Amino acid sequence: MQNERPRLTPAIADVRRAVRVSIAEGEVVLVALSGGPDSLALAAATAFEAPRARARAGAIIIDHGLQPGSVDAAANARDHATALGLAPVVAKTVTVGVDGGPEAAARTARYRALAEAARELGATAVLLGHTLDDQAETVLLGLARGSGAASLQGMAAKTGLYRRPLLGIRRSQTVQFCKDSGLTPWLDPQNDDPAFSRVRVRKVVLPTLEAELGPGISEALARTAEQLREDTEALDHFAEEIAEDLAEHSEAGISLPVRALAANPAALRQRLIRLAVESEFHVSLSRSQTLEVARLVTDWHGQGPIDLPGVKVERHAGLLLFSTNE
Repeated sequence: MQNERPRLTPAIADVRRAVRVSIAEGEVVLVALSGGPDSLALAAATAFEAPRARARAGAIIIDHGLQPGSVDAAANARDHATALGLAPVVAKTVTVGVDGGPEAAARTARYRALAEAARELGATAVLLGHTLDDQAETVLLGLARGSGAASLQGMAAKTGLYRRPLLGIRRSQTVQFCKDSGLTPWLDPQNDDPAFSRVRVRKVVLPTLEAELGPGISEALARTAEQLREDTEALDHFAEEIAEDLAEHSEAGISLPVRALAANPAALRQRLIRLAVESEFHVSLSRSQTLEVARLVTDWHGQGPIDLPGVKVERHAGLLLFSTNE
């Protein structure tokens, strides 16, 4: 802990600058604080910048209860938040399920608790400490899983309640921020556990790529995510505009004209199909399901209806008809 204002070093200046643009005047924000270097640097920078933006800033600490010492780590994070001047400071213990594996289950429990705390405290945003390195790891994991553009675009700087001010900041900068500020972060032992795929990417895969291909891999992956997000947002916007003109609603469901679908590039055609199904039936199609439906447009030879979970799709009289199959 420190009692004096730290000297303005490059790391402190960079992190504060990133946080400054993420806080609006008069709002209430909460920092999701684990006590690690990333979230601790975020908390300290937010505590400095929020009053200057005439905003209020508190902290929310989540104890997953998954490892020995988690109670002490949460208490330490709470002490840090209080010493930094954040208020209110709230700690929540969550119960982690099993669905999707330990990482996904912990994430689900964490975000549920963060949203609950924001509602209780009237917060307009929750600030998360994800860095450029986290973004690079996310993109690389998405690439390895073949998850498509939605995964390769990584994490958004802003998604509903959540903001990630540090997506342009390297992890090494947050570590240096804490050192320069006299803050002692908690080092989560799970961040070194090779049982987790993200840790293997961080400790083995990215360093190997850097060694074999040269420096700058993490920055390149983060740039790729940003570019894909821009492209995806543009294509989604065009698809929504086109769908407003093409879609016809009826009691049975929704229809799209085959000729118009065929005239559009594959990326837009497949978005129109997914958008029709999601908006009308609240069902998200996988890529393979979407391509199966698209063949009714691009590879038509008289085939019959396609039955998907909750949706039936058929081609009739120049239309692609979507209706419930339940």
